[in-house]
Amino acid sequence: MDNLLAARTQMALSLGFHIVFASIGIAMPFLMALAHLRYLRGGDPVDRDLTKAWSKGVAIFFAIGAVSGTVLSFELGLLWPRFMDHAGAIIGMPFSWEGTAFFLEAIALGIFLYGWERVPRWIHWGSGVVVGVSGVASGVFVVCANAWMNSPAGFDWNGGQPTAIDPWKAMFNPAAATEGLHMIVAAFEAVGFAVAGVHAWLLLKTRLDLHRRAFRLALIVASGAAILQPLVGDVSAKSVARRQPIKLAAMEGHFQTERGASLIVGGWPDAEAMQTRMAIRIPRLLSFLAFGDLDHEVKGLADFPRDQWPPIAPTHVAFQVMVGLGSLLAVLGLFGLAALRFAPDWLDRPQVLRLFAWSTPLGFLALEAGWVVTEVGRQPWIIYGLLRTVDALTPRPGVVYTLGLYAVTYALLAVIAVALLGRQIRLLDRQQGGART
Repeated sequence: MDNLLAARTQMALSLGFHIVFASIGIAMPFLMALAHLRYLRGGDPVDRDLTKAWSKGVAIFFAIGAVSGTVLSFELGLLWPRFMDHAGAIIGMPFSWEGTAFFLEAIALGIFLYGWERVPRWIHWGSGVVVGVSGVASGVFVVCANAWMNSPAGFDWNGGQPTAIDPWKAMFNPAAATEGLHMIVAAFEAVGFAVAGVHAWLLLKTRLDLHRRAFRLALIVASGAAILQPLVGDVSAKSVARRQPIKLAAMEGHFQTERGASLIVGGWPDAEAMQTRMAIRIPRLLSFLAFGDLDHEVKGLADFPRDQWPPIAPTHVAFQVMVGLGSLLAVLGLFGLAALRFAPDWLDRPQVLRLFAWSTPLGFLALEAGWVVTEVGRQPWIIYGLLRTVDALTPRPGVVYTLGLYAVTYALLAVIAVALLGRQIRLLDRQQGGART
C-alpha cells in the first residue's frame, strides 16, 4: 500500500469512527433532556431512571468521541501538512469555535451528571439542553470547515498562496448551510433509530416500561428527522449540482451530457465503456431533481478531464446506499408516527419491535455512506479545484504502520464502548426488574 492510499485510508477510518460518536453527541443529549422534561412535569421515577441511564451513555460516548476527535485534528497536520499550510489560516476560526463549544459541552455535561439534587431542577435541566446545543454547534463548526473544502471561499488564490483572507466568508461558504443542515438532521435520524432499535430489542426481552417509553420517545425523534431528511437532501443535491457538477455526475453514474437527463437508480458504473450497467432509468427526472427543470442540461463525466474524475463506483454506490436507506427509514418513520397516533398498541407487537430492532444500524450506515459521497466524490481534490490530495500528502514514509496502530486503537475503543454500555444496560434492567417486583 503506497503512502497516499494509506493516508487516505487512515483518515477515512478516523472520520468513519468519529462520526458515530459525534452524531451521538449531537442528538443523544436532546433525548436525555426530553426524558428529563417528562420527569420534571410528571414526577414518574421511571422517567428519572431513563434520564440517568441515557446521561451515562452520553458520558461514555462523549469521552470516546473526545479521543477520536483529537486524533482527527492531529491527523490533518501530520498526514496533510501542505493542506494545513494553505488552509490553516482560513479555516482556523470554525475549528477554534468548535473547541469552545466542546469545552462548554464538557462543563454542562459535568453539571448535569453531578447536579442531581445539588442545583435547582430547572437549571439542572437547562444544563442538559446546553449539552445538546453545544454538541450541535460543535458539529456545525466542523462541517463548515469541511464545506469549505468542497466550496472554497473567502480568499484570493495568489499563485498557490491564499491572500486577502476573509474568515467569515470562508466559514459561511456556499456549501456550509446545506451541508451542515444535512449532517445535523442525519445525526438525529441515525441516533434516533439506533436508540429506538436498541430499546425495541430490550423490550422484546424484558417488557419493562422503561424500555417502552424509551422506544417511543426515540421513535418520535427518529421519525421526524427521517421524514425531513429527503427534503434536506434534495436541497443539498441541488447545491452540489451547481457547485460540483462532476461530483453530481459521479453520484449518479452519469457519463454523457444531455438535456432531460434520466435519473439512474442502482447499476454499476463502467468507466471504460462510459455507461452504468444494469441500472433503472427514469426519464428526465435527474434534470428536474437537480435543477427544477425537466429539460435542463446535466453535464456528464465525459465533459471533464479524466484526471479530475473522482472514483466513480464508490461514489455512485455510496450515494445509492444513502438514498435507499434514507428512503426506507422515511417509510419506517411514517409508519411509526402513524402507529403512535392511530394504533399505539401495534408498537408492542413482537413483529413491529423486531422490525425496528433490525433497523438499529441503518441510520448509521446511511450516514457513513453519505460521508463517502462527500469525501470520495471530491477527489482528486483536497481543496476543490485548487489543491490536489496527492500534493498535500506528508513526505514522511511508513504511514501504513500508523494506519495499523489506529485500526487496533479504534477496535479497542469500540470494544470498551460496547462493554460499558452492556454493563449499564444490565444494571438498569436489574434495577427496573427489582422495582417492578
